[in-house]
Amino acid sequence: MPLDETRLNAFIGQVLGDLGGAVSVPLVRIGDALGLYTTLDRIGPSTPDELAAAAGCSARYVREWLSAQAASGYVTHEAGRFSLSPEQAFVFATPDSPASLIGAFDTAAAMVENQTKVQAAFRTGKGVAWGDQAGCLFCSVARMFRPGYVNALVQQWLPALDGVTDLLAAGATVADIGCGHGVSTILMAQAFPNSTFVGYDFHPGSIAAATAHATAHGVTNVRFEVGRAQDFPGSYDFVTCFDCLHDMGDPEAAAAHIRKALRPGGRWMVVEPNAGDRLEDNINPVGRLYYSASTMICVPTSLAQETGAALGAQAGEARIAEVIRSGGFEKVRRAAETPLNMVLEAS
Repeated sequence: MPLDETRLNAFIGQVLGDLGGAVSVPLVRIGDALGLYTTLDRIGPSTPDELAAAAGCSARYVREWLSAQAASGYVTHEAGRFSLSPEQAFVFATPDSPASLIGAFDTAAAMVENQTKVQAAFRTGKGVAWGDQAGCLFCSVARMFRPGYVNALVQQWLPALDGVTDLLAAGATVADIGCGHGVSTILMAQAFPNSTFVGYDFHPGSIAAATAHATAHGVTNVRFEVGRAQDFPGSYDFVTCFDCLHDMGDPEAAAAHIRKALRPGGRWMVVEPNAGDRLEDNINPVGRLYYSASTMICVPTSLAQETGAALGAQAGEARIAEVIRSGGFEKVRRAAETPLNMVLEAS
């Protein structure tokens, strides 16, 4: 086919935009680590010298950083002064806002650092274990998901389930499977002090971090233990899995064990990436992010485990529901959703 110069130029423009975003990752992380975003939000429109003085940084570096941020549209520039609009601050300077995306930049950096290991796995077909991923991927993933959990878990997701909030308010035993750094577990424990929560994860480092977080927050009705989804101990009134079922090597075995661990009338809440059932449904900005993360993180993690089902982050509701039903659950319904997540209730 002949080369269409108009289409070529449009495509080059798209790729240049992508490259601009890619090279912005370290700059955003620098701005976060040095408090440049939060300081700029606090002091208001500033010159580079003023922001540098307030943040305790070199003015020359700050000037170049601000120029790059303005070119990216991440800060606002007018008459020699730089500032954050309310919308920009909501994304970059407000850690618990529902639109905070700083954690996603950390995750992107970890994905780049992990390229060598995943690239080798492309040849062998083997996995890259969660504990072997480069950098503090566990920290960045916890930070990336935290805003969604803080703003929706207790306020929207749990109330959308059948009778669960009443159960938790009265006092229930809860297992949070694949708890990671314990953000979801601790939020639930803080909201429902009459209930007892146990967070399980197969990664000892994450369990240590979760325990430290619970201690730092003074939460006493929660504990964290190393455990696998397919054989964790105990029986429970309510079980949760946040953004982890698709990462498991044998999610069907996990579903079967969770069904056995639930007491009569118990519920299982499964939070997964909000994906359509077909590739065509997921060709959009969110799908782009999730497919990329799935290639670098989710699929390698699953392939490193027994069975290696490798559902991927964009498995879709139909496939996830199929896995849930394979464990003996009769009913699966979508109880709630956000642009990034779907919340399924199984009973």
